[in-house]
Amino acid sequence: MEKSIRVLVANHPRLMRESVLTTFADQPDIEIVGEVADESEICESVKKTLPNVVVIALDQPGTRPHICDELLREHPEVRVIAVAADKNCVVYYWASFEIYSNNIEASEEGMLGAMRRNLVAKNAN
Repeated sequence: MEKSIRVLVANHPRLMRESVLTTFADQPDIEIVGEVADESEICESVKKTLPNVVVIALDQPGTRPHICDELLREHPEVRVIAVAADKNCVVYYWASFEIYSNNIEASEEGMLGAMRRNLVAKNAN
């Protein structure tokens, strides 16, 4: 089986990283593409290794880690798994957006009206 899930392990402390690495080591479809000990190196490592999933530390369950926001803003295709082993808590984060549509009159007036309505609505918010 081809390893189709690329994982960057960026968890601290070292014991936690080793535990995560051991968990994934025997999985035939998972490839560990990197290991990061320092949170400040995570974004650069993501750019270099192009993982599908980044495993990070979850210091405070119930509060999304700031690195998660930064990662998902820069790399919305990446999924983040945040682990707080001492609290027996794991959270899965991903980014998405909605696409909306409306049928409009098939004319120049219809297109201009739709553009203007959307700009007015956007500027009002």
